[in-house]
Amino acid sequence: MTNVQQAPAFTHLINLAAERFGAKVLWCTDDFFAEKENLIKPEKAIFIPEKFTERGKWMDGWESRRKRTEGHDEAVIQLGAAGVIKGFDVDTSHFLGNQPQYCTIEACYAPDGDWEKATWVEVLGKTMLNPGSQHFVEANIGVRAGNFPPQLFTHVKLHIFPDGGVARLRVYGEVKRDWNAIASTEVMDLASAQNGALSIQCNDMFFSHMNNLLMPGRGVNMGDGWETKRNRTPGNRDWVIVRLAHKSILKKALIDTCHFKGNYPDSFTLEGCMSETDDLSSAKWSTLIERTKLQAHHEHAYEKELVCKEPVSHVRLNIFPDGGVSRMRLWGTIV
Repeated sequence: MTNVQQAPAFTHLINLAAERFGAKVLWCTDDFFAEKENLIKPEKAIFIPEKFTERGKWMDGWESRRKRTEGHDEAVIQLGAAGVIKGFDVDTSHFLGNQPQYCTIEACYAPDGDWEKATWVEVLGKTMLNPGSQHFVEANIGVRAGNFPPQLFTHVKLHIFPDGGVARLRVYGEVKRDWNAIASTEVMDLASAQNGALSIQCNDMFFSHMNNLLMPGRGVNMGDGWETKRNRTPGNRDWVIVRLAHKSILKKALIDTCHFKGNYPDSFTLEGCMSETDDLSSAKWSTLIERTKLQAHHEHAYEKELVCKEPVSHVRLNIFPDGGVSRMRLWGTIV
């Protein structure tokens, strides 16, 4: 059983602590009952009443033993990319008498990976934890607004007091790159979430989230992509808009329908526009790839078919009439 809150706006951002985004749980004080790696799993936590291990009840989360000494438990997570942290989801799903009393979260910037010698900053103050609940909480105001430019972090440390179980920890934020270090001739994936791309709007994501399109690697299953519901409206078009990591001239594209075998779109088009903001109500869209047929469970590469003569900041992937796409890659040079 889980008490579900209304998800705040920051949950539309990338979960920097997602396993599929490249995050890793590096260390914890104790995970006697349930492994620390569960904290960053993509799936919602589950509960199997009859499942036990030699150490006790099997739980889908991170759970430490009952502490009989001074102190509290901690876990360190390396984020998938350096970013500005906006908010958290501390999820105690199915921990009904064994959740911690409260938590705090610290973060540090250690691009060399040496988090043990880094300076840690508190990004979430003392937060009471209820049983079986999602706790959506914003990062500390000082972290969001008190640094110019905003403070970047590569690692977070979850403190639980004094012990207990947390099912999932999600750390929502914005990826930031040093674009001054990127040569104007370097071809890179501008639709990669790890470079800072973000899906900002779509007309439908009934089965799976639009940001899955931008994740690293190929999709691991059919749920690891963007999939819309079946639409019986004649001539229907589903669409998703992606803000590229940087304004650019696009040169190559890849549309991957991995795992979508009976529910891939029939065809697609790709459009682009240039805008300084995400308000695209008056944007002038141009066609980058004309309407093209798609195949099931296949990587479709396009180069000569992609025509991008002017810089673009946003792209719109249109699929006809509906269905699922696992990944979209868009390589180009920044402007």
